[in-house]
Amino acid sequence: MPAYTIPQDLLDLQAALDEVQKEHDLFAQALPWSAEPTPGWKAPKQLHSDRQPEKPDSPGYTPEQAERLAGYPARILELTTQVITHPYWATLPARTGSKHAPPSRTSTTRPAPRHSHA
Repeated sequence: MPAYTIPQDLLDLQAALDEVQKEHDLFAQALPWSAEPTPGWKAPKQLHSDRQPEKPDSPGYTPEQAERLAGYPARILELTTQVITHPYWATLPARTGSKHAPPSRTSTTRPAPRHSHA
């Protein structure tokens, strides 16, 4: 199997993408549960369980939180596009093309064995 050397700029782009996605996830997890101010609720106790689902009041997102959250998709798309359109990928042999090519005449594929029904 041939060894490929991935260019450092592509590795850096992928690391930046991973970091932005991680930052987005952590930020989103820390936000209030509702983007708009919403009263909390408490559901009835679940059958066969001591669990009683509830949510506290949500103050909603601040304008700064909403703006920051809205900026992540564009940055993630930008980095993803740079990773998947990087010139490096054009230097690799086509793998998927060979999967769909018609079988060659020199194929070493053997016919399935026949079973006798004695």
